[in-house]
Amino acid sequence: MTTKILFVCLGNICRSPAAEGIMLHLIKEQGCSELFEIDSAGILDYHQGELPDSRMRAHAIRRGYNLTHRSRPITIDDFYNFDLILGMDDSNIDALRELAPTLETKNKIIRITDYCVNIIADHVPDPYYGGAGGFEYVMDILEDACNGILSKNAPNY
Repeated sequence: MTTKILFVCLGNICRSPAAEGIMLHLIKEQGCSELFEIDSAGILDYHQGELPDSRMRAHAIRRGYNLTHRSRPITIDDFYNFDLILGMDDSNIDALRELAPTLETKNKIIRITDYCVNIIADHVPDPYYGGAGGFEYVMDILEDACNGILSKNAPNY
């Protein structure tokens, strides 16, 4: 049985593909890839088909994460196909709740920072219009949250 996790941000070029890349790296490192299905999507389709933002890729690669996901918008099928749908901020959460087709699918939507263990954060800020420090802070939050997700969903972690 696999746990299917979808990470969601606004455009699927910074935060959610970084979370996807971090999570894929962690589950591979722990030898439990077969227990998870990981993907990411955006609320909007502005960047559909594009690789993650080059700045996010650069910050990720310095930490050992290779971000190769191509941006895509969330679909109604995603609400049925994934067990956890993790939004990055209140705006993402609100949009996801509006899109969710049923109460059952709405209950799958969780703020990713709810899984943080070491960093106190109520959202993952969008680094798109900021500098290098913003990208590093986002990576810190996402690493913490992904470790928290893994500790709750993987045996022996």
